[in-house]
Amino acid sequence: MTRRSCAIYAVGVICASLLVVGIGLFVGQVFRTLMHNRLKKEIVLVEGSRVFASWKSPPPPVYMEYFFFNVTNEDAFLEGAKPEVTQVGPYTYREYRYKDNVSMGENDKTVSAYNYKSFVFLREKSVGDPAVDIINTVNIPAWAVMNKLKGSFWKASMVSIWMNSIGAGLFATHTVDEWLWGYEDPLLVRVSTSNPEVEKVFGLMYKKNGSHSGEFVYHTGKQNYMDYGRVETWKGESQVNFWNSNQSNSINGSDGSAFHPMLNKKERIYIFTPDLCRSIHMEFEKEVEVKGIPAYRFTPPRSVFASKEENPANEGFCVTPKECLGTGLLKVSPCRKGAPVVASFPHFYLAENKYVAAIGGMSPKRQHHQTYLDLNPTTGVIVRANKRAQINILLSRISGFPKTRTLNETIFPVMFINESVVIDDVSAARVNKLLLISTVVSNFPLMIVGLGAIMLLVLIILLFRARTQKTSNEEDTSYSPVSDKEKEDPQNGTYISLTPTGDPQA
Repeated sequence: MTRRSCAIYAVGVICASLLVVGIGLFVGQVFRTLMHNRLKKEIVLVEGSRVFASWKSPPPPVYMEYFFFNVTNEDAFLEGAKPEVTQVGPYTYREYRYKDNVSMGENDKTVSAYNYKSFVFLREKSVGDPAVDIINTVNIPAWAVMNKLKGSFWKASMVSIWMNSIGAGLFATHTVDEWLWGYEDPLLVRVSTSNPEVEKVFGLMYKKNGSHSGEFVYHTGKQNYMDYGRVETWKGESQVNFWNSNQSNSINGSDGSAFHPMLNKKERIYIFTPDLCRSIHMEFEKEVEVKGIPAYRFTPPRSVFASKEENPANEGFCVTPKECLGTGLLKVSPCRKGAPVVASFPHFYLAENKYVAAIGGMSPKRQHHQTYLDLNPTTGVIVRANKRAQINILLSRISGFPKTRTLNETIFPVMFINESVVIDDVSAARVNKLLLISTVVSNFPLMIVGLGAIMLLVLIILLFRARTQKTSNEEDTSYSPVSDKEKEDPQNGTYISLTPTGDPQA
């Protein structure tokens, strides 16, 4: 066997081996499975893991924007006209989050923590000074007290007299600071004299600056990566007791700060939010990219706040059969001490048109009012998010309060929030590096196949050259006449000599 034949044989063997091994590994998804298993072990809520420190103290800055609806025709509305409001905002605060009192459970299967939040005002990102700017909107404390006294005509009449004596109307004017962080309400002060449990101070964010919403116990994901970040209990309970069915009271999913890796487009993302006292779900909408990181966008569908007629599963969220609102609304009175508070998306986005049409100044737009999460599917990391929610007050006629007799039932918007976050550059670089490693390792079989393809090309070239050389050697031997002029043999005809072309005289 010649040296060239040995080379061709060796290249052929290497080429076949690389192609067989590479295709086998690719079809079997061996390296991808190994990489994914590695990620599942790394992404766990355990001391020393890749994500534990950032879970305790998230590095990306979170911003909370508050938008208020200022009533411009209060007197006309109280006489039966359609209410008109103008949006004022944003008043932006930097939100600082961290988890405290973190404690690992048995065998690191669970971890408990308190989620603290604090807020710092950002003047450069706001439209004005919250300590100066005035907002005229629904007198929430008064409506809370009036609703508490439904069905008790004599108590209602007494409180109505109190309201007249202190000048408390159905609407009130306060600064943005007061509406957010609290002010001493004269009606609540009066009520607290006979009921000490009543808080004298009211504010939409009262006692929420530098506080927590109760103890959470989370699954670490050590046993099952699908349980990573899932809430086990809140305030020591595995379900809430505000609603009328076990399904509605269930605590499902995470608290919105962590999601399991290896996300699938077809799955539902569940989030439990104490602000709504319930869990909601989100579904895949589209693929996006944030700072070079691929992500899946998940959004809550219309069915989340759909009416019981549109989504029978939501019947459990009706406070009573008579207090079951239409699509797009959720009455959260059970977890707001009976106050007639109604939650929705901003400007009644995804709600029935009648709620939008009932308030002058509403203009729902998907771009500005949609809630969404952009999650990297490989790691489950949040790369961008906007949580948007609106606080409304249910206004209606209440027996014993003459000022309400001209009112039609109205879902009145007070304020909406936009809580937003985008992954910071340092974290984005870290995620991109991890994704690059994951891609390289996962595609290693394709590299082997590519190398096998290169060796196949080399083999083809070698075979072609060998074939060309063989043909050339065969062409070196040919028939030629003895002389330029053919000679004739008298006996045998034309005489032709068989000689090598290169040696005509032989």
